[in-house]
Amino acid sequence: MSEAEATDPFRVCFEDLSVGQVIPLGACTVDAESLSGFVATFAPRWPVEAGAPPAMVYALWTRLFAEKSSHWAQTKVLAVDGLRYMRDPPAGELLRGRMTVMGKDPVGDDKGIVIAQHDLLDEGGRLVFSCLTRALFTRRA
Repeated sequence: MSEAEATDPFRVCFEDLSVGQVIPLGACTVDAESLSGFVATFAPRWPVEAGAPPAMVYALWTRLFAEKSSHWAQTKVLAVDGLRYMRDPPAGELLRGRMTVMGKDPVGDDKGIVIAQHDLLDEGGRLVFSCLTRALFTRRA
């Protein structure tokens, strides 16, 4: 382990994750102003009163995941699969993200693939969105 890795407690490598581990991704609110702007720009036929369209829900999850993983030794997200949109959250709804490690596969001595399920849950704990990712992580030397 390098000196930078030893002094950076936020650096998450392949070995730091375990199958079954649940990692909170944080929370965000479906902001009314952002919803109106998103719909006007990207989904002009979408009725704002129907809640956030699927593309905005995906963007909210992407933001949470990117912020959480910004200090990880994740070199690349190889795939985002199995997208499921269960409901369109209304303006003002608080969404919480979580990532569950489903599998790991070492690739040589210096890399590994982590397979994870990601969920966005509403205030009542109901599933709003989920997907599967495969990401390439650096292994500790």
